[in-house]
Amino acid sequence: MDKMSLNEIRSKFLSFFESKDHFVRSSFPLVPQNDKSLLLINSGMAPLKPYFMGVDTPPKKRMATCQKCIRTGDIENVGKTARHGTFFEMLGNFSFGDYFKNESIQWGWEFVTEYLRMPVERLWVSVYENDDEAYEIWDKKIGVPTERIVRLGKADNFWEIGLGPCGPCSEIYFDRGEKYGCDSPDCKPGCDCDRYVEFWNHVFTQFDKDDQGNYNPLPKPNIDTGMGLERVACIMQDVDSIFEVDTIRYILDGVVEISGQDYGVDPKKDISIRIVTDHIRSVTFMVSDGIMPSNEGRGYVLRRLLRRAARHGKLLGIKDNFLNILVDRVIKVSGDGYPELKEKSEYINKVIAIEEERFHETIDQGSEILKSYIEELKQNQQTVLSGEQAFRLYDTYGFPLELTKEILEEEKMIVDEASFKIEMEKQRERARSARQDMEGEGWKEDVFSQLDQQIKSSFNGYDALTLPATVLAMVKGSEIINEASTGDHITIILDKTPFYPEGGGQIGDKGILWNEACKVKVTDVKKGHNDRILHICEILDGMIGTGVIVNAEVDQEIRISTARNHTATHLLHKTLKSILGQHVEQAGSMVTPERLRFDFSHFQPLTDEEVEKVEEIVNMKILASLQVDATEMSIDEAKKKGATALFGEKYGDRVRVVSIGDYSMELCGGTHVHSVSQIGLFKILSESGVAAGVRRIEAVTGLKAYQHIKEKENKLKEVSALLKTNPKEIMIRVENLLNDLKAVQKEAETLKNKMASGSIEEILGNVNQVKGIKVVTHKLVGLDMDSLRNLGDQLRDKLGSGLIVLGTDCNDKVNFLAMATQDVIDQGVHAGNIIKEIAKIAGGGGGGRPNMAQAGAKDVTKIDEALKEVAVLVERQVK
Repeated sequence: MDKMSLNEIRSKFLSFFESKDHFVRSSFPLVPQNDKSLLLINSGMAPLKPYFMGVDTPPKKRMATCQKCIRTGDIENVGKTARHGTFFEMLGNFSFGDYFKNESIQWGWEFVTEYLRMPVERLWVSVYENDDEAYEIWDKKIGVPTERIVRLGKADNFWEIGLGPCGPCSEIYFDRGEKYGCDSPDCKPGCDCDRYVEFWNHVFTQFDKDDQGNYNPLPKPNIDTGMGLERVACIMQDVDSIFEVDTIRYILDGVVEISGQDYGVDPKKDISIRIVTDHIRSVTFMVSDGIMPSNEGRGYVLRRLLRRAARHGKLLGIKDNFLNILVDRVIKVSGDGYPELKEKSEYINKVIAIEEERFHETIDQGSEILKSYIEELKQNQQTVLSGEQAFRLYDTYGFPLELTKEILEEEKMIVDEASFKIEMEKQRERARSARQDMEGEGWKEDVFSQLDQQIKSSFNGYDALTLPATVLAMVKGSEIINEASTGDHITIILDKTPFYPEGGGQIGDKGILWNEACKVKVTDVKKGHNDRILHICEILDGMIGTGVIVNAEVDQEIRISTARNHTATHLLHKTLKSILGQHVEQAGSMVTPERLRFDFSHFQPLTDEEVEKVEEIVNMKILASLQVDATEMSIDEAKKKGATALFGEKYGDRVRVVSIGDYSMELCGGTHVHSVSQIGLFKILSESGVAAGVRRIEAVTGLKAYQHIKEKENKLKEVSALLKTNPKEIMIRVENLLNDLKAVQKEAETLKNKMASGSIEEILGNVNQVKGIKVVTHKLVGLDMDSLRNLGDQLRDKLGSGLIVLGTDCNDKVNFLAMATQDVIDQGVHAGNIIKEIAKIAGGGGGGRPNMAQAGAKDVTKIDEALKEVAVLVERQVK
C-alpha cells in the first residue's frame, strides 16, 4: 500500500465516481440552505436531505461529494484523543432511486482495492445481522472470505432517526494489526479495541418506518455512503492520529514554530497544540463561508472555537496575535480543494485577526473583574470564589477557568469548582433545549411535496412583464384544491411566470392574474422546492381553477423601482470594495421598491468623508450611463472572468452574470435596469453597525431619492423662517446665535461664581469642631458640579485646615462635594469614603481620593440628613 496525501485521496475519490457517471458537486457551504434543523452542516448527506426526501429534484440521480463538516458535540475531547476534531471532510457517493446494494458494494471495493490499493487481506466488512442480500454480495460477488464478513446488530449496522426512511448498513474496516488488538481470540469488527478501524459506511435506505413500528419497503431505495477523509488518510499514511496526517501536520508544525514548544514532550502542551491546530481549520472554513463571530447561533460557535484556540496559544506562551499566520497554512494545504479559501484569504485573515484582538481585550476586562472579586473576598475575609462568579468570567469574558485558578492561587484562594460545573451544565442544557427547538422546525413534508414531481415553473420575467400562463396547481391552507372563488386566499403555481420570486435579497413581484372569468391579486411570490414558483394570491373577483389560462401581469412601477435599487446595490458593493478594501463582502441585503439595505463586512464605522465619497462615485457611474448586461455561463467561466459570488447563495452549474460596463460583475439572478442612467439618483440615508464586523448602509434611488432631498429642502426653509433669514445665510445666522448663547452662558456663570463667593464668609462662619478637626458642611441651591468645585477650592484655601462638605440642589438633582486638607488626611479623614456614605442616604453613589471626592444623588429632600452624617463619619475615621 503506497502512502497517499489527503488531497490526492480526495481527488481520486471524486474522479472515480465521476467515471461511474456520478454528478460530482463541490462541497456545500457549512451554513445549511433552507434547513432550520441544523446549525452547521455536520455530515456528508445533510445538504442532500431535500433530494432524499423527494422535496427537491437532484441535478442527477447519482452524485458524489467531499463535504466539509463541523461538529462540536465532543469539543472537550478535541486534542485529548487521536481522532476527535471539530472540522472534518466527508467523502460520499449517493443514489436517489437509481443503483442500489450491488453497485454500491462493488464500487466501494473497487475503489479501496484498486485505487487506494489497500491490502485485501487486511480488509474486513460488516453487514446488518438480517441483511442476507448484502452478505451474499460480499461473499459470492466480491469474494471476501466468510470469516472476514461480520454480522452486527441494529445498534451497529442499522441507520434510522425516528420515523421515516431508514435501512441497514454495511461497513468496511481496516485491520491495523495485532499490536493494536486486545488479544481476545474473538477480536474482530465490533470489538471495542483499536485494532479494526471502520472507515467507509454504506447505508442502504430501503424502508419507511411508520408510527406503528412497521418497516415498509420504499418503492425507490437510496444509497448514502460516508467515508471520513481524515480517517482514511490515517490508514493510507500509516499514522495513529489525524494530527499526523500530512495536511493537518503541516498546520500543527506551524503552531510548534510560533510557540517555540516541542511536540511530543509535554502531554499538557501537546493538547494545546492539537486544539489550536484543529480549531484554526474550523474557523478558517467557517469564515470563508460567511459566518461572522457573534454571541448567538453559528456565530457563537465560531467565536468559541476562535477564542479557545487563542487561549491555548496563550497557554503555550504565545504573547502576540498569531492565528492569522496559521490561516495562511490552512489555505496553503486546502486551497486547491476549496478555492473559496484562496478567493477570500484577505477577508478571512482580517476577520480572524480582529476577533483575536477582541479576545485579548476581553481577557483584560476579565482580569479587572477578577481583581474586584478578589478585593471583595479579602474585605469579607473569604478565600473561595463562587462558581457562579467564575462561570460569569468564563462565559461573558472568555476568561478560562484555569487562568482564574492560577491568579487566585497567588492570593491563596480557590474556586468552588463544583458549583462552576453546575453552572456549566445549566448552559449545556440551555444549548440542548435550543437545538431541540430548532430541530422542531426542521424539514417537514408540506402539502407541496404531495404534488406530482412534474409540476414545475419557469421564470420568464427578465424581458417580459406580462404573458399568458397555465395554472398547474393551487393550494389553500394545507389542502390541494382544483378551484377557488372570490375572497379566497390561495397559492398558485403556473407553468411559466413573469413574476420574480423573492431571492438574493430582492423581494417578490406584485401584480395580477386575470382572464374573462376572474381577477386575482398577487401579493407576494416565493421560491418553492423542486423548481416551483409560488404565487401568494387573493381572488378579487370570479373563479379560477387548475388547467385554465390566465394573463400574468407584473406591476410595472414596483418592478422598475425594485430594479433601480438592485442595480444600485451592485454599484454600491463595488464602490465599497474600491474605497475600503477587498475584504468588503456582502453580508446580507434587502431590495424593495422603496429603498435598498446593504450589509457588508467592515470593522469600523465609515467616516463622513468615506460615506460622501461612496455616494459621489456611485452617482458618477450613474451619470456615465453604463450599460447593464446579463449573460448565462458556467460557474467556472464566471469565476475566471472575475465575477463576484455572494456568501450564502446557492449556485448551480449554469449561472447568470450581471455586468455593469467594465465596473462591476456579479453572479445574480435578480432583475435590473438596462442602463444605470435609469437609476436617476443615489442617496445614502444612513450608515450603521449591525454586528461585530458588519456595517449597514441604507439608501434610496430615483423618485424616492428626489423626495428625500425635497423633504430636506423644505425642512431647511422651515428652519430659515424660524430664524428670520433665508437658506443661503442660515449658517451665518446660526453662528451668531451660538455666539450670543455662549456670551449669555458666560455671564450667567460669572454671576453664579459671584453669588457663591459672596457666600464664603457666611459658610465659614459656621465651623464645627470634631475631635479637634474643623468641619464645614453647607447646603446650596442651583450650583452645578463645576461651580461647586470652584467654591470648594476657595473655601479650602480660606479655611487653611479641615474638611469641607457641600451639597447642592441643582435642577432637582443632588451634587455632593468633599475636600480635605493634608493635615486632617494624616489624622485618618478620607473625603472619598465620606462622600460615598452620605451619597447613599440621598439615593446616589460616588467616591474619590482622600483629598477630594464628589457624588450625585436623586433625593433632594435628603441633603440635610446626609450633611448631618458627616460629623459622625469624621468621628469614626479620626485615629
